[in-house]
Amino acid sequence: MTERDLSGIRSYHMPAGGWGALKATAVAIAEQMSAGQAPKLLLQTNQPEGFDCPGCAWPDKHSQSTFQFCENGAKAVTWEATKRRVGPEFFAQHTVTELLTWNDHDLENAGRLTHPMRYDAATDKYVPVSWDEAFARIGHVLQAQTDKSGVELYTSGRASNEASFLFSIFGREYGSNNFADCSNMCHEPTSVGLPKVIGQGKGSVSLDDFDQCDLIISVGHNPGTNHPRMMGPLHDCARRGVPIVVLNPLRERSLERFADPQDPIEMGSLSSTRIASNYYQVKVGGDAAAFKGIMKALVERDAAQPGILDHVFIAQHTHGFDAFRADLEATSWDEIERHSGLTRDQLQEIAGIYAKANRVILTYGMGLTQHSTGAHNVQQATALLLMRGNIGKPGAGICPLRGHSNVQGNRTVGITELIDPVMFDRIEQTFGFRPPAKPGHNAVNTLRAMSSGESKVLICLGGNFAIAMPDPERAEQAMRGLELTVHLNTKLNRSHLLVGKEVYILPVLGRTEIDIQGGVAQAVTVEDSMSMVHASRGKLTPASEWLRSEPAIIAGIAQATLPNSRVQWAHLVEDYDRIRDLIEKIYPDFHDYNARIRKPGGFRLSLPATERVWKTPSGKAEFLIFQGLDEDPVYPDALKLTTLRSHDQYNTTIYGMDDRYRGVFGRRDVLFMNAQDMQRLGIEHGQRVQINTALNGETHRCLSLTAIAHDIAAGSVGAYFPEANNLCPLDYQDPISGIPCYKSIPVQIRKVSAEA
Repeated sequence: MTERDLSGIRSYHMPAGGWGALKATAVAIAEQMSAGQAPKLLLQTNQPEGFDCPGCAWPDKHSQSTFQFCENGAKAVTWEATKRRVGPEFFAQHTVTELLTWNDHDLENAGRLTHPMRYDAATDKYVPVSWDEAFARIGHVLQAQTDKSGVELYTSGRASNEASFLFSIFGREYGSNNFADCSNMCHEPTSVGLPKVIGQGKGSVSLDDFDQCDLIISVGHNPGTNHPRMMGPLHDCARRGVPIVVLNPLRERSLERFADPQDPIEMGSLSSTRIASNYYQVKVGGDAAAFKGIMKALVERDAAQPGILDHVFIAQHTHGFDAFRADLEATSWDEIERHSGLTRDQLQEIAGIYAKANRVILTYGMGLTQHSTGAHNVQQATALLLMRGNIGKPGAGICPLRGHSNVQGNRTVGITELIDPVMFDRIEQTFGFRPPAKPGHNAVNTLRAMSSGESKVLICLGGNFAIAMPDPERAEQAMRGLELTVHLNTKLNRSHLLVGKEVYILPVLGRTEIDIQGGVAQAVTVEDSMSMVHASRGKLTPASEWLRSEPAIIAGIAQATLPNSRVQWAHLVEDYDRIRDLIEKIYPDFHDYNARIRKPGGFRLSLPATERVWKTPSGKAEFLIFQGLDEDPVYPDALKLTTLRSHDQYNTTIYGMDDRYRGVFGRRDVLFMNAQDMQRLGIEHGQRVQINTALNGETHRCLSLTAIAHDIAAGSVGAYFPEANNLCPLDYQDPISGIPCYKSIPVQIRKVSAEA
């Protein structure tokens, strides 16, 4: 008889949100903070005079009438504001070798970093180091580098505009354009794909558009876990009868039923609201094919009933439609059905719903971007909107769902590896130096350069670089080969333990903490996923007197590295208004920066597409043909794997071991499988299986997990990120955007015998 392990696997029948969310919030508070401190702090989250949540980038209502945090936002806040500490005493008790045996949850759960630390190879421990000594040593190693382009600078999406800008200026004055960031691993297809279509690398909708739309198309995201405050607008839209059409491989509870914790009727009656009016389980990797099917159906409808398409908009505002339509007509329904996993009838049904709506928002997440066709997916989604004029009018537009709260902002203020002559001209005019003309590295190329020995230094402004990347064995080897690694973080993580020759952990102030510079409390600024820029002001006493702000640490490294710098680093850090004055000199869209962030809610950056101004070479929105649908696996019986975040997780941060809405408790070693696929492969619910990457030359990549039957599209399987990262080779990426293909990895599944 086959041995099965179903411990912690049980059905969860409650809606998303509701009392389950309130209970989880209470547990997070009890575990991390004092009961008296937490409520006041949480009520200042995402408020005009408060601080921006260190979690997701969903925009704020800036209303004092309701609380503006969600369950996972509360986890992010309490995780940062925890009473637990990781100081010199902690490191004295634990070697790096021992800490490497801890899981990722336990490492971060140990508490806040409190002192600057240096790795001591003789004892295999981190030991305290003074700030001056750390800066001096880092500066010495950087000065000794003969090839400045061998220094890599990585930025997390949680870094403020002020810190990101200073980091960019420091790196470019030093001589490196190597600015990898977490966008390279999440929404790079948006940043690369959208400008070619509508002339901007950002979404076009505002929060107000959700009050005016009459249809939402939701593709490739799980809002209840990854951006739960979005559930408020979705809940409101569903309550007023707006159809919400979902395309997603998995049935996600938050897209099915949601109980608003701020709704006394739903909470009191234990009722909930249906979110998705129509739910279509597209096959993993089948999004572009599904979009082509919907658009092909629209073309067929328009031929029979002219006026389904917005021909006036297409003629006045777009380019390339005739060739685009011809490609749709030439694409067979058989091919579309095979690649999308949806039937012709289903796709025609979606087209019919879309044809009846006048103001349509299409929202998408990393389920659309982290594919070998990521940029094409984004462009095809946008084409669907363009066909009926759904960009540049109220209640309509494209809505990428960004991750971290400033992942969009750090890109806006200069964190990019690309050469931008206009930006470089302004840097030269403002600071008196010109950045190097050599293009830098994105995240994948950063890891390649490190693993080949081309790059010797890595400075991380936040994040957990090695664990976020694909191919963790290659990442570990690369980290251990570095001459210098510098980490600016609030919490301990696994990347800190992959030590090379010289490693420093520099503890930073968190978003929740008061930042005093020049005797005055400072505000930093962030940009949300709808291009609103607003101030964030920490409220807590810092976790340690040894903490420094990210801008202050960057300035300290810069002064030690560049003694003849043209930049007045210390002067800038005394007053962040001075940093913002310089930002608007380099980026004119930030004009009157300091005045505008002092208004509640801040200001919105310009988005030309919202005014139907298309910053493309043709001056119009472009219909771009995508002829090659997602490639079929070349190995027999191959399925497509998507990596997933659990409900107790945000990116690489794992708050706990439960995935409540998917019915997984106390464990993460599971593979979500379609029941029919399991039957076809002879795999039983709860049976141990081996997963191998089904790409040429990569079948050695394997992972052993417990297969559980789940409501996921046929031909698709799911496993948790980052545990499944080894199944994604570093070189398996979207050739246009360079994003790793975490969500469409061909794999083969094999049973593991009880004897094994």
